[in-house]
Amino acid sequence: MKVYVMTDLEGVAGVLNSVDYATPASQYYEVARELTTREVNAAIEGLIEAGADEILVVDGHGHGAINPLLLDPAARLLAGRPLDYPFGCNDSFDAAVIIGQHAKSNTDGGHLSHTGSFEVEELTINGISIGELGCNMLFAAYFCVPTVMVSGDKAACEEALALGPDIEVASVKEGIKRGSASGLTEEQNRLFNGAAVHLHPESSRRLVREKAKKGLERIDEIGIFWVKPPYEMVSTLRPEEAGKPGKVARVSSDDLLELLRAPRKYE
Repeated sequence: MKVYVMTDLEGVAGVLNSVDYATPASQYYEVARELTTREVNAAIEGLIEAGADEILVVDGHGHGAINPLLLDPAARLLAGRPLDYPFGCNDSFDAAVIIGQHAKSNTDGGHLSHTGSFEVEELTINGISIGELGCNMLFAAYFCVPTVMVSGDKAACEEALALGPDIEVASVKEGIKRGSASGLTEEQNRLFNGAAVHLHPESSRRLVREKAKKGLERIDEIGIFWVKPPYEMVSTLRPEEAGKPGKVARVSSDDLLELLRAPRKYE
């Protein structure tokens, strides 16, 4: 079986905040890259146990989060920029897995919640609130590839289950901030839900390995999350001043990939 593995950084156990972990200028960026890569390796191990014989890992974090020197040699790596939808996915894959996922913007109880960037207040497709997780699941579904397993913070896992009730999830940490960041500025949002209770990285890797294995073993039981065309995507930015309205961009298309790739003109 051929498996597509999308990755991110903020949903990995041990990645404590954005400022110190998420960019090359961050003091613990290399620590975050190692934590992410080793959690991805755990998923690879589980997938191989379940019968995967070809695995593509996609470095989905904007600044990059996978250390090629540490990545399991059983997998190939797609990394670098520019990189756009569908991020190397196509109909040759049998299943998709998402590792290190954070919850979408304004999620109650999330950790480092955002959608694409901390600047985005909300993203909807045909009126359905969608985060990075939902977009990833949708472009895999475009090629009839089911997402069988998701790891990340507890709120991200709950988001996954709301979109696909049969998906296997691995919750590796839990945000402790309650309430929504709605109406906050970009910087206020970046700091809003920066605290979480984390599993030890070794414990998170055991859980990710177990759930990735189980997800692939259960592939025939797991449905595909899909939204039918035609599409309208509405993206709203956070306000420059707290409590004021942010700019809005609207994009329409009959094709999902065209929709996701389209430039957004905010007014």
